Amino acid sequence: MTSNDLPVNAPTTGNTGVWFIGARGSVATTAVVGALGASHGLVPATGLVTELPELHPEGLPDLSSLFFGGHEVGGGSLAKKAEALVAGGVLPAAVVSAVAADLEAVDVAIRPGHVAGEETAAAAVERLAADISGFRERHRLDRVVVVDVASTQPPVDDPVQVRGVTDGLPVTAVYALAAFRAGASYVSFTPSPCLRLPVVLEAAERSGLPYAGCDGKTGETLVKSALAPMFAMRALDLRSWTSINLLGGGDGATLADPAAARSKTVAKRSGLDAIVGRPVPGPMHIDNVEDLGEWKTAWDHVRFDGFLGTRMTLQFTWQGCDSALAAPLVLDLVRLMSTAHAAGRTGPQAELAFFFKDPVGATEHRLSEQWRALVEWREGLDA
Repeated sequence: MTSNDLPVNAPTTGNTGVWFIGARGSVATTAVVGALGASHGLVPATGLVTELPELHPEGLPDLSSLFFGGHEVGGGSLAKKAEALVAGGVLPAAVVSAVAADLEAVDVAIRPGHVAGEETAAAAVERLAADISGFRERHRLDRVVVVDVASTQPPVDDPVQVRGVTDGLPVTAVYALAAFRAGASYVSFTPSPCLRLPVVLEAAERSGLPYAGCDGKTGETLVKSALAPMFAMRALDLRSWTSINLLGGGDGATLADPAAARSKTVAKRSGLDAIVGRPVPGPMHIDNVEDLGEWKTAWDHVRFDGFLGTRMTLQFTWQGCDSALAAPLVLDLVRLMSTAHAAGRTGPQAELAFFFKDPVGATEHRLSEQWRALVEWREGLDA
């Protein structure tokens, strides 16, 4: 389903709105094209966890019942972004061509986002919330899930000090407050401090809405969360873990800023340390390589000791397309959060830690244990 202002065949019940922060970015565009393509039977649902039988997809919102809109601070259009992603080898040209009219309809629903300094944070919350509420009313949606897929935000050194809606509020927190004001659940898929700020948590509690985050676990950290438990289970002494990450595109440019990169490295490092039970030495680099575009490469060098102190090494290289890895997870989270909202769940959905590097409300980072918790949580929604 598209976000046409006047849908001619939209049922009045059973529809979920997807409101993206960063609506014309690579991840949002890939998610929209993928959802439309799968709905029309043009592409398989490869990569969608919610299509696995363990998560009972028949009880989740169908991809065809999703309406898309969002906030964006940049220019351009979804069609232009999709063309760029085709040129970069991310999206199939035939699929983009087939859903071109739908993309234009979605573009109509995208509204100007919030830029710090252009308006007060309080005014921005009211305006953004009105956009989300208007979207829900216009399409007669049962509920809306707001998903932040915008650029990485620098960390807040002392979250406890950020207690009110002031002009010093991080941009992502403004969007989270707007989501709760509009009665929408919220997913922080980008590295962001917002779901650990008292002002945001208090607003979420007042709203009685579910939320989840943060920083989608799409690539190298996914591999770590599967591999790191192996060393603990085999009583091997993990001595160091060095990670080199090379990426281009918008993420690469953003992470060239040391403050933004710190948010990313903290999230990537926290899971490994938690799994092992102590800080694991080893440098972690994130470097911008413009030529890579939407693609990223990670090289990891792992040093460990075995029986009798024998020194051994594991190395692996991960190469992938970040948008293609992230987009299906975003759609998974929308389907799960909408169902959680309908089931009356509130607060942090810690069982969605499976999807995040730095899960809010959860301390478990082992992928297998996260999967077990997710499956049990999903079964509980039906109950």
